[in-house]
Amino acid sequence: MTSTVDTAAADASRSTPPSGLIAVARAPGWVRYALLAVGLAVAAWLPNGLYPAVAVDILCWALFAVAVDLLLGFTGLMSFGHAAFWGTSAYVTGLVAIHAGLPFPLAVLAGALAAAVLAVPIGYLAVKRTGIYFAMVTLAFAQMVYYVANEWRSVTQGENGLQGVPRSFFGLDLTDDYFFYYAILPIVLLGLAAAWRIVHSPFGRVLVGIRDNPARARALGYPVHRYKLTAFVLSGFIAGLGGGLFAVGHRFVSLDVLHWTTSGKAVIVVVLGGIGTLWGGVLGAGVVVRLEDWLSFSGFEAIGLVTGGIFVLIVLLFRRGIWGTAADLARRWAVTRRR
Repeated sequence: MTSTVDTAAADASRSTPPSGLIAVARAPGWVRYALLAVGLAVAAWLPNGLYPAVAVDILCWALFAVAVDLLLGFTGLMSFGHAAFWGTSAYVTGLVAIHAGLPFPLAVLAGALAAAVLAVPIGYLAVKRTGIYFAMVTLAFAQMVYYVANEWRSVTQGENGLQGVPRSFFGLDLTDDYFFYYAILPIVLLGLAAAWRIVHSPFGRVLVGIRDNPARARALGYPVHRYKLTAFVLSGFIAGLGGGLFAVGHRFVSLDVLHWTTSGKAVIVVVLGGIGTLWGGVLGAGVVVRLEDWLSFSGFEAIGLVTGGIFVLIVLLFRRGIWGTAADLARRWAVTRRR
C-alpha cells in the first residue's frame, strides 16, 4: 500500500523512505557502520572467492540495478527501456577507448554522459505518462536505439560488435580481470555513494512524495514532471556507468547490451533484491550473476527457466525481496526486544 504526503511544503523533503531504508536509517550508529564495513569487506574479497570476471560483472550489474531502483523504488516509474542507456554508454565507451585511446575511466565517463544526454529527450516524453504506459514508452524508445545500433554498422559494426576494447590506464597492465576488478571498484563505489546521496537528499524525499501521491505533491507546488525527468536522467547516468564498465570489462560490445531482455533482467534483479531498498539491487545482482555463471558451467542450458522460477518464488513468498525481507525481520526483532 502507498501512503500520502502528510506534511506541508517545508516538510515534504522529510518523507519516509521505503521500509528497507527505514530499518537501516533507524538502526544505531554502530550497526550502520558495521553494515558498511561488512559491505566493503565483501567487495574487497569478492574476486578472491569468485572468478574475477564474474566479480566484475556483479559490480556492473549492481550499478545497473541501483539505477533502475532509483526510478522504480523511489519515483514509482517502471522502466523497461533502461538497456538504451546501459547499451549506449557501452558503445560510446568502446568507441572512445578504441579510437581516442583515453584511459578507461575517462572513456566510461564519456559513455555515462552520453547516456545521460540520451535520457533527456526520452525522459521528457516518457515522464508525462505513468504506469504501464510509461513502461511501454521506454521500451519503444529502447527498441529504436537497438534498431539504430544494428543499422549504423559503419560505427557499431552491427552484429559483429565492437571488438578489442582496450583497458588502458596510464601504462598499467589491467589485462588480468583480478587487477581490473580493483581498478573499477572505486568507480562503482562512487556510483553507489551518489545513488545513496540522491535518495537521502531533500530531492530524494520529494521523489518519494511524488511516488506516493503525485497530485498532493503537485498541489504543494512541486514541479512533478521536472523532478521525474531529473531522476530519469540521473538514473540513466548511473546505468551508463555500469554499461561503460561492462564494455571495458568484456572488451567487447554486442547488440545484446541494447536488447529488451537486458532491461528485463535488470528489473528482475531489483525485484529479487528488494524494490526501494537500494542495496537490494546490489545483493540481487550478486545472486543472479553468480547463479547464471554456476548454471552455465554446469552445462544447464535453460538458465532463464531457473531464474524465472526463482523470481516467481520471490514475488509470491518474499514480496519485499531479499534485502527488504531481511530488514523487515530485523526491525521486528528490534521492536520485540524493546518490549
